Amino acid sequence: MKYKGYFGKTEYDDEAEIFYGEVIGLRDVVTFKGSSVKELQKSFRESIDEYLAFCKRMGKNPDVPASGKLILRIPPELHSRATVVAQSEGRSLNTWIADAVKEKLSIYSD
Repeated sequence: MKYKGYFGKTEYDDEAEIFYGEVIGLRDVVTFKGSSVKELQKSFRESIDEYLAFCKRMGKNPDVPASGKLILRIPPELHSRATVVAQSEGRSLNTWIADAVKEKLSIYSD
């Protein structure tokens, strides 16, 4: 699920017969639940709205799922090979990696 740039991961509890979930990609914990899909979706949106309102009241910047900065640790040989390929294509390593990630994610697009 997605709302205002936030993503929710959901599961179903067979015993309690309830859907529950958590907003992912944050340091803060934001949860939601519902007994139907519609109720779960409503709870997800309300939880995000409440979280944003709480942050505003507290004068705190809300966590965002991603800042656009990524620290990546890979084996030196892989780093070297990627650098050589990126430079041979006339691109920066950053651009080359971003394009590779986009390409890989394209199979998961909506």
